Amino acid sequence: MLPLKLDPIAFSLGSLQVHWYGIILGTAALVGLLLAIWEGKRFNLTPDFFLDLMLYGVPSAIIAARLYYVAFTWDYYSQHPGEIIQIWNGGIAIYGALIGAFICGFLYFRAKGYSFWRVADICAPSLLAGQMIGRWGNFVNQEAYGSPVEESFLRNTLHLPDFIVNQMNIEGIYHHPTFLYESLWSLVGIIILFILRRQSFLRSGELLLSYFIWYSIGRFYIEAIRTDSLAFNGADWLASFLKTLWKPMEWMGFEQGYLDPQYGDVRSSQLLALLLIIGSIILIIVRRRMGYANERYLDPLVSTKKPAAKSDAPASEKAKNAQTTDSAAAATLPNQTSYADREPDRDPPAADKREGDAKQGDSSSDDSSPASDSNGGSGDSHSGSADSGSSSSGSSSSDSGSSDGGGSGGGD
Repeated sequence: MLPLKLDPIAFSLGSLQVHWYGIILGTAALVGLLLAIWEGKRFNLTPDFFLDLMLYGVPSAIIAARLYYVAFTWDYYSQHPGEIIQIWNGGIAIYGALIGAFICGFLYFRAKGYSFWRVADICAPSLLAGQMIGRWGNFVNQEAYGSPVEESFLRNTLHLPDFIVNQMNIEGIYHHPTFLYESLWSLVGIIILFILRRQSFLRSGELLLSYFIWYSIGRFYIEAIRTDSLAFNGADWLASFLKTLWKPMEWMGFEQGYLDPQYGDVRSSQLLALLLIIGSIILIIVRRRMGYANERYLDPLVSTKKPAAKSDAPASEKAKNAQTTDSAAAATLPNQTSYADREPDRDPPAADKREGDAKQGDSSSDDSSPASDSNGGSGDSHSGSADSGSSSSGSSSSDSGSSDGGGSGGGD
């Protein structure tokens, strides 16, 4: 009885066939997006920032991944140019996708005024999450598998479930589930990056470079197990050097996958992985010594772009601001009017005093007036003085209140 295989077509909508590969890649992109949004909130980056990045980055990554694959298999596609755009038939390369995504990200971050290193650090776990999930698309399509193995190795040594073991049976031969190796390697890498990014010693750019180092180490050893590697004819010393580095895998019982001599003797992904490991380590050291990594991962993220001018605000916001301004002006207007109205009132107390003094003089000069009248005049004079004092006190109190009110309005 032949093992049950998974159908690569998930469902059909009329003549449109929806493949599991597309669903899995879409899920990978969504999970990566959610991880970036979640971490971006810590640095006040909006979800729209990452949504726009995905809208630009995903097409760029797919196009670059296809071009990378076509470039390394140009002997075939030069004879079949019409198949170059037939991406649904397979043929994309993860390193090409990374190149396209990083070029797009560099331009996008620069347009937004953010440091490429700072934002790329935030996105690094998302890249690993996307690769971890995306490899299951290779599993469904029965591609990117490794060299032949015994069924007992899959069932008894790796203890894999039936649906994986059955899917690794290609034309009656069982193969290494390299998709699973890389997926699990990426999962461990995500955990490591989660731990690293909470450490105070981590500088800007170093989480991204740690991603490159971790992924490339795993890719170097897993790539040699595969049987569909892109390759080229390199120098003998280079091919020998790469095989020597892979020796630890042979000690653990693994064998390199078959590589057709007509394609070459140097696996391009192995060489690129080695260069990324060396280059990332050098960059970490050089950026620290040259002072290019003074910012730490946990430092606030600030854009160099100036905020939008008020004239660029929406019409509704302009109307709201204008209404608020008018209300504030109306609130301060009574204080200013009252102050102006009270300004002339500073003189009446002095006039009242002169009038009282005049009455007192008239009373003193009037010899025919009774003493009681003189006393009454004096009483009136004292009363006038009292009124004058009261008026002066009221004026001072009003001036003080007006001054305090004006100060409070200015503070608001």
